[in-house]
Amino acid sequence: MQDLHLVFGGELVTPERDEFKDPSDLHVVGVFPTREAGREAWAEWAQKTVDNAHMRYFLVPLGDRVGSGATSA
Repeated sequence: MQDLHLVFGGELVTPERDEFKDPSDLHVVGVFPTREAGREAWAEWAQKTVDNAHMRYFLVPLGDRVGSGATSA
């Protein structure tokens, strides 16, 4: 089983809600093989945008979704 994690972020409509202003303009930092690697990338990008209250980055566990029924092309 892989422990994949996705890190992405973007500009929020308002800092009070996790709703993106333009979902088509999300910044995908990448997919990381461990939570720790993902957390390091998340922390780096969160720190880079700390002065902009509307920018938010997220660390999302993907777990083993890639190997359990996901469709591939």
